[in-house]
Amino acid sequence: MKIAGGCRCGAVSYRSISDVQVAIYACHCQFCQIWSGSSFALHAMLPKDAFVLEGATVEYSYQDQRQVAHHHLCASCHTRIYNTTSAAPGLWILRAGTLDDRAALSPVAHIWVKHKQPWLSLPATLATWPESPTPEAFAAALGAGD
Repeated sequence: MKIAGGCRCGAVSYRSISDVQVAIYACHCQFCQIWSGSSFALHAMLPKDAFVLEGATVEYSYQDQRQVAHHHLCASCHTRIYNTTSAAPGLWILRAGTLDDRAALSPVAHIWVKHKQPWLSLPATLATWPESPTPEAFAAALGAGD
């Protein structure tokens, strides 16, 4: 499937140049709660070389527990578009809310549920982990979005 999206103000856009498999997952970590201003953030891990990005972005980088993350935001409205991390080389962690077609978004997995808000109930049929899963377990769960 080809996908496209962008920031709130329209200054930054992206589009896939090839078909990509989109499997959405929800992260309930405290950082995602703060960054999103919500109880979790929706993401999709996609190959970085499958995209063309247009428009000016600014980067915010940090290191946490031996992992380095680089977040890319619209230089005008500061919508967070994607990040890269040393934990997943060669992949974009795309903010699913920036996709043009968001209507059918439904997570196939939930991570960092030890920080999940207590009022939120998750379907028992979806993969969940208290923290980050192993790369193998995560790949298997995201493959469930086929």
